[in-house]
Amino acid sequence: MSSISPQEIKQEFLKSKMGIAGITILAILVATSIIAIITIPIETFQEWNNPGSWISYPKVAIPIWVNFIMTEKIPEHKILETPNIQTNSRGEISLTTHQFGLNFDYNDFPSDFIYEFSSEYSGSPLLKMSVLRPDGIKLELLSTSLPFSNSKTIHSERIFSTDGSIKKNLSLQSELFAFTLDRLSAEDIVFSKTQINESLKGNYIFSIDLYAVNSEAQILESKLIIGGKAFGIMGTDELRRDLAIGLLWGTPLALFIGLVVAIASVVMGLLYGIYAGFKGKKTDETMMRFNDVIYALPALPFLIILSVTISNSIFVLVGFLMIFGWVGIAKVSRSMTLQIKTRGYVDAANMMGQKDSKIILKHIVPQLLPYAFASIAISVPAAITTEAGLSFLGLGDPSFPTWGQILRDANIFGAAARGLWWWIVPPGVMIAITGLAFVFIGNALDAIVNPKLKR
Repeated sequence: MSSISPQEIKQEFLKSKMGIAGITILAILVATSIIAIITIPIETFQEWNNPGSWISYPKVAIPIWVNFIMTEKIPEHKILETPNIQTNSRGEISLTTHQFGLNFDYNDFPSDFIYEFSSEYSGSPLLKMSVLRPDGIKLELLSTSLPFSNSKTIHSERIFSTDGSIKKNLSLQSELFAFTLDRLSAEDIVFSKTQINESLKGNYIFSIDLYAVNSEAQILESKLIIGGKAFGIMGTDELRRDLAIGLLWGTPLALFIGLVVAIASVVMGLLYGIYAGFKGKKTDETMMRFNDVIYALPALPFLIILSVTISNSIFVLVGFLMIFGWVGIAKVSRSMTLQIKTRGYVDAANMMGQKDSKIILKHIVPQLLPYAFASIAISVPAAITTEAGLSFLGLGDPSFPTWGQILRDANIFGAAARGLWWWIVPPGVMIAITGLAFVFIGNALDAIVNPKLKR
């Protein structure tokens, strides 16, 4: 086996279309990982399994880009957080008004609407909520007093369209509509035409008025959510989580798992095999028998047992994958070392009294590096798919939004049977693309390192 210089490897690699394709895909994945780490706050992914963090998002909403390929648009989920604020005082009465404008252009009705707010006040101010429709009709939605307080306090609340008082107020205004309102939801009434129960398109203005007498009252935070069935680039799941965040954060996690496991396994196996092959005799026999024992162990059942009994932490999982990943590399590197150590320059180095460590590092390791690089590239997909498989079985780390964890959640909630393709296809495609990138790179390097493949 002749040594191949890094420059020769680079020149041969750049001639390989498969290698270039693999590097291109890998560059895109690395760029995606950097974007995810920079743009998405770390707190967002840490709150992945906290339902309270996703309450503003819709359940199982389809991606919004689907509207570009469908003839009939699906209502998009709107989160309005920048109201037009007005304040006014007249004698002892102070008024704070928050107005939200909405352009509704869909044939279907919203799934609901929610108003979230926090206010600072003393006493018991009056909160009124109304909506001005495109046809000029103003509907009174709610009129309620906030909890009484002698001193200044901050009160937070969510008002849902399913609130009984909202439906009651709308029923009192039934003379405005030519059809019965009893079986309709509040959002159906608000967004319907007056003559027939069809959606009314146009601009809506939701107004929230806070009245206070002899005291100051202000709305600190204000948010209006118009529930829809389409949201985000990748939609949402049953727990209202934005799947785009899970997919983006899954990219650096997958690369971390794959590269760390592959590099560590190859380095361990390479050094183990080189040492066994170079020493030979009883040392080689003992080390290879130990290697055979580890090699004979069924990796997946042991990983399952270790995950259940010890820990399902992602870092522990990476350690387990390293333990089972080095044995095959050790066998190959040992056989290659047995060939290299018979060369004349190795015998000459021994006769000159060079230390074994110097001979290994100077004459053997450099010749095995091309093989090591190819092995690392080929080992990455195996590590990623193994983690995904364990996560799918419920043995992964639930605190990290890996692609396998997303697929597991999709399986639990019956996404396939319900036709929720956006929950299943993207993580599966990401796993396949990532694996494909490293397979392309590994095969290109293998063709350079292996003379038979090269011919």
